[in-house]
Amino acid sequence: MELATQLQALFLERGLTLATAESCTGGLVAHTVTEVAGSSGYLRGGIVAYADEAKERLLDVPHDVLDAHGAVSAQVARAMADGAAARFTTDVSVAVTGVAGPGGGSPAKPVGLTYVAVTAPSTNEVRRFLWTGDRAANKRACCSRSCVPARSASRWRPRPAASRGPARSLCGDLGARYRRGTPQTRHGTRRLPRPEAAY
Repeated sequence: MELATQLQALFLERGLTLATAESCTGGLVAHTVTEVAGSSGYLRGGIVAYADEAKERLLDVPHDVLDAHGAVSAQVARAMADGAAARFTTDVSVAVTGVAGPGGGSPAKPVGLTYVAVTAPSTNEVRRFLWTGDRAANKRACCSRSCVPARSASRWRPRPAASRGPARSLCGDLGARYRRGTPQTRHGTRRLPRPEAAY
């Protein structure tokens, strides 16, 4: 709630707009944002694209990207964020995809693996997290971490109305822009309260 309050204050102060695209969190990010009165002043809307078909149809995630990398990937998270920004014509968009648990994991993509992507006028990033809680805890952790990069992105000024939309072409320059997030740092994996997932 505190993060959502801070997020709202920053977005309203700078005249920015926000859209969300969620998979494993099932709308929890948008729900958290709207828990604060006045969120309609900056939140344009959100999409829960749980199935791969929904990601393709509602967020224009390319089928070949889903086929090549899977729904839980940095590439798909970025495409989801770009798709939300384009659909709602916003300055900033945040997208979440992951394996909430308790099932659905694999050696390559274990339970708790999550990608959070943010698209903004002058920044694009994808953060990788590995949660270690149960399903509910993993979803809450995803939600909290989604607000952090969105809050950071709010330092940018809004784009002119005519140029709003995705800051970059869908899935452009993904590899170069990929970043690891706090739980999965350069110094190793930091295990957080264990949640579960399923995208």
